[in-house]
Amino acid sequence: MVNVLPPVTKLKRIALDLLFPQWCVGCGREGNYICNHCRQSLSYILPPICPQCGKPQSDGMLCPACDDENPGIAGIRSPFVFNGVIRQAIHELKYRNLRALAIPLAGLLYDYILNNPVPGDVLVPVPLHRQRLRERGYNQSALLAKQLGKLSGMPVIDDCLIRQHHTPPQARTTNIDERRQNVVNAFSCSNGKLQGKKVILIDDVTTSGTTLNACAETLEKSGVVSVWGLVMAIEL
Repeated sequence: MVNVLPPVTKLKRIALDLLFPQWCVGCGREGNYICNHCRQSLSYILPPICPQCGKPQSDGMLCPACDDENPGIAGIRSPFVFNGVIRQAIHELKYRNLRALAIPLAGLLYDYILNNPVPGDVLVPVPLHRQRLRERGYNQSALLAKQLGKLSGMPVIDDCLIRQHHTPPQARTTNIDERRQNVVNAFSCSNGKLQGKKVILIDDVTTSGTTLNACAETLEKSGVVSVWGLVMAIEL
């Protein structure tokens, strides 16, 4: 990835690094949030994959779960399995207020879509309900989308898709039926900014794809042309 930071920004970055040195979330080595050694240990999702959910699938055909579904989303793509260093990095970003991790993580997403293009012309982060946003102070998916937008040049629209119901986190549900029920009518579109657009939904982690599907169904009802999901990691 080419470093195109202007000189003043580089000086600010150096000053911040001196005051607040970065430590690898995987091994604790000083220098970067994900050091080169830990990057080599990341669990990449490699073809063949299910064309719908993006999970590894030996024959490259629809996996049994997707074969029985009629999802709203065109497909989900992700560079990583949710384990190891990526799991720790997402945890630090999401729950430990280490917002600066959005920069290297978005860089990894950008590297991924350069080699595995995802159809779309606008990025939309999966929203948090306003109550959870107040509790956490930020939306980790919005941070990822913002940084990916800077790298890719794609615009980010984060004020159209709204989470209108405060539901328990999907991680607390125990099965696919609970996950589906948890997001029924959870989202709405507040304006027409996305009408006629090809949307790429950005999220940190997906397991069953139910949240992304619910978002996609809402967006399609508002006149979106197509919806793909791009997530940092898939939990298998």
